[in-house]
Amino acid sequence: MEKIKILKDIKNPLLNRHELQLLIKSDVSPKISDVQEFLAKEFSSVAENVKVIKIKGNFGSMKFLITANIYNSKEEKDKTESRTKKEKKKKGVAK
Repeated sequence: MEKIKILKDIKNPLLNRHELQLLIKSDVSPKISDVQEFLAKEFSSVAENVKVIKIKGNFGSMKFLITANIYNSKEEKDKTESRTKKEKKKKGVAK
């Protein structure tokens, strides 16, 4: 991740989270884990409290639009965010 610009940073006290929108310029598509680590470091949080909702890039473009939420705790994140199929399968919930 070469260049990062925060487009929106909205505090949502009702859900105890930061709602973020970022623009990243990079040669390769950023990994979710890399974005989680960066946001956790930038906002003095833990990577497990960060939920990356979307990484959108256009073909041939080196710009990626990222939507993410940072929660105050893991419990609040688990209570609010829906789980992915991969997370459900890991916990044994999915068929």
